[in-house]
Amino acid sequence: MSKPELWVVAERRLDHIEPTTQQLITKANQLAGDRFHVVAVLLEATTDHLEDELTTYGPDEIRVVRDDRFPTATDAELADALKQLVDAAQPNTVLFGATITGRSIAPRLQAKLQTGLTADCLDLRFDDDTLVATKPSYGDNIMCEIICPDRRPQMATVRPNTFAAQPTPNGAELTTAKVDFHPVTRLHVTAATPVVNTATTVGDASRVVALGRGAASAATIDAATQLAERLGGRIGVSRPLTDQDRFTHDDQIGQSGNTIHPDLILNFGISGAVQYLVGMQDSQTIVSVNSDPNAPIFAASDYGYVGDAQAFMTALLGQFA
Repeated sequence: MSKPELWVVAERRLDHIEPTTQQLITKANQLAGDRFHVVAVLLEATTDHLEDELTTYGPDEIRVVRDDRFPTATDAELADALKQLVDAAQPNTVLFGATITGRSIAPRLQAKLQTGLTADCLDLRFDDDTLVATKPSYGDNIMCEIICPDRRPQMATVRPNTFAAQPTPNGAELTTAKVDFHPVTRLHVTAATPVVNTATTVGDASRVVALGRGAASAATIDAATQLAERLGGRIGVSRPLTDQDRFTHDDQIGQSGNTIHPDLILNFGISGAVQYLVGMQDSQTIVSVNSDPNAPIFAASDYGYVGDAQAFMTALLGQFA
């Protein structure tokens, strides 16, 4: 008897695979054990070979559907193609990254399938063949476990950088499938110029200078900006600082922002509320500076300094002179 299928829908970012896909394949492999057959589903053009970026992460199978219209297809057209694949294979579970694209396609597919979808998950596990998806709720004050017991496939979107991608020596079987491409009415684009943002996001940065309410002065932020530049990193903030014009939700670390795991994070003026800690606690090295010796952030830190954040930054910047 064949194993039920656990799908990861591969997403492209320009001419490459969006990194969240590889993170989800790694997690799917961990979840599958001997119970599930892990399938990475890839929609690409006939001349693409994006499957080469998935093979080293070891899904059991990479199922490729090729059509030259896929790279420019609308989200509705992509959801329609996935619906045909789901109808043919009847997977147990379908996972998407909670990216802009994933958040658009997943609910369209869910509506077509009349099944359940848990969005913006921070953890996944299985009870027998039932997916248990964990996500924050009620203003990020509690964590909920959500299941879809009566409908299949079960669906979830997972926040980028929630899991770490790990290459594996396991090989992947490459198969192909076909769908009927159903175009939808759309605006006619006469010309298109891709806009590529080359700036590193806080989720991609290997070094992060993180600022909280206790390091919110203009002088401290200026010093932090210099420090981040010297370290080749990026500034991240806790939720209160997103009210400032200099920062946005994209810079936020925590349950309602980005989940990150850089090589180094320097926390300044951050007390360490649980909503923030779950967003950065898997960082490789955590250094925290706070004037309160009892701040919870120190319990999650590898190194701590009790004192003024700006004075610490100034002294550290002096080491680069």
